[in-house]
Amino acid sequence: METRTDQAARDKVLELIRDTHIAMLASRGEGGRMHARPMGVNTAEFDGTLWFFTDAESPKVDELRRDPEVLVTFSDEKSQNYVSITGRAEIVRDPTKAKALWSEAMRTWFPKGSDDPRIALLKVDVEVAEYWDSPSSTMVYAYGYLKAVTTGERPHPGDTGTVRF
Repeated sequence: METRTDQAARDKVLELIRDTHIAMLASRGEGGRMHARPMGVNTAEFDGTLWFFTDAESPKVDELRRDPEVLVTFSDEKSQNYVSITGRAEIVRDPTKAKALWSEAMRTWFPKGSDDPRIALLKVDVEVAEYWDSPSSTMVYAYGYLKAVTTGERPHPGDTGTVRF
């Protein structure tokens, strides 16, 4: 699979993650074991950086200080779109940025609002994204099944790509 670096490829990644509000963030925990957790993500102004809110005292903050390499995955089962992003995380304490990224839904975890002193931002600088943009209609699946049964060949899986940021 070819690795692309052009703006059209980056825009494709944004298109696939734009409406996804929850991503799985994986980091290395105790003993080097991978640990993943769902995180609310702000993708509205994705420019090669992902932003997450986190509690400054969360165990993941210590994990990321020890090993900043992360994997972030997005899944939209209804549209059959999947994105896997690798990058480096950094803990940022920036009240101005927190206010800019704030949405009222965050109040669930930070009842004091965007000024909550426990807020830390988790900034992920994207290095590589891989995506699978698959056909999602029932007819396409039926065609794929029929093709596999009659010819022994797999159907075209849709658009896939690797993008270096």
